[in-house]
Amino acid sequence: MTGQALFDPLAAAISAIGTADGPARLAAVLRAAVPYSYTVVFGYRGTARPLDLYDDFPADRRKVFVTDYQDGPYLLDPLFLAASRPVPTGLYRLRDLAPDRFYQGEYFRSYYVQTGLAEEIAFFIDCGDSVVVLSLMRADRPFSPREFRALQALCPLVEAIARQHWADLDRSFTPLPAQDNRQDFAHAFHSFGVGVLTRRERQIVEFTLKGHSAVAVGAMLGISPGTVRIHRRNIYAKLRIGSQGELFSLFIGATGRPGPTG
Repeated sequence: MTGQALFDPLAAAISAIGTADGPARLAAVLRAAVPYSYTVVFGYRGTARPLDLYDDFPADRRKVFVTDYQDGPYLLDPLFLAASRPVPTGLYRLRDLAPDRFYQGEYFRSYYVQTGLAEEIAFFIDCGDSVVVLSLMRADRPFSPREFRALQALCPLVEAIARQHWADLDRSFTPLPAQDNRQDFAHAFHSFGVGVLTRRERQIVEFTLKGHSAVAVGAMLGISPGTVRIHRRNIYAKLRIGSQGELFSLFIGATGRPGPTG
């Protein structure tokens, strides 16, 4: 895609900064560079519930990608976790941010697989206390290295437009306690299983659900993989469950939301 071919959509995107049409115009610039299936822009601040700033999902797909996601699974999303660290502004492949066992983990198997995506990549833009994450999704095939580089070259443009358009994003997160009487998701991992599980067991639940292997969990906690597996068996026994799928369901239920449905 030549620079000339990007000129018209880029001019429209700049003109639309601060208007309701702004995000769609920015998506048009990105699609002029590289075709893809869906766009979604989430605003993140710490561990607060993400804000859907823009998306172009068809109505029959929006429930999985947005509504179900906001109802709890976002806590296990590699993009959310990267934004809460946070990572430097730039373009990232989801697979490069994900834990070592992400594609065998329960978040992927119980939730993410429902999206039907071949790949998701995302621009991260630091906006003060908040982070804008603009995701580009492909349903048919992964992004090639050449396509990724073409989009990566647009990072300064995406960053400049996003920072201008969502300059007041921090204000959108207040007041958080008034949102539908939802409990504070920030403490979901820390409070899950309190009174039943030990602190170490709750740590293992968190890392396991996020998609880390026993080897990775052991390295992070300074214990052996075998000890991690023993802890997992004890966790299942204490919670009277028999699988990671049941553990995932219990965790999502503990956030006070119904969780994703197929």
